[in-house]
Amino acid sequence: MLRAPLVIEYPFNRTTGPVIGAFLTALRDQRVLGIRGADGRVVCPPTEYDPQTGAPLTEMVEVGTVGEVVSWSWVEHVRDGQPLDHPHALALIRLDGADTAMMHVIDAPNAEAVSTGARVAIRWRDEREGQITDIACFDLLDNRSGE
Repeated sequence: MLRAPLVIEYPFNRTTGPVIGAFLTALRDQRVLGIRGADGRVVCPPTEYDPQTGAPLTEMVEVGTVGEVVSWSWVEHVRDGQPLDHPHALALIRLDGADTAMMHVIDAPNAEAVSTGARVAIRWRDEREGQITDIACFDLLDNRSGE
């Protein structure tokens, strides 16, 4: 039998650049950065170009680590590779100081505990490396001890 194995590779490294690099570095330091758009809105996670005009953006702005649930869906049946290994909410979360929302997971006890408008806070990983996964998940503020 003849065989001709074919391996397709794209052997290159991509740098994160000044905007995404700053965002990831801030995550490592338990801070979150957005970027100010041409119209003054703060986009978080930051983009290199204004979503409305396409103009390059450079003014990084620190936003909060607490925010509000804008929209959400309950994940009852967890698949391999998802951020949490038990049922959780997948949500759009607008951090305080930002005008746009980011998608992440909320570690909630059940779907009834989650609601649009609920306040959530970042749960950081113990060991951070400058990656989006430095945010382990979000916790509902009402369910966090001491808050």
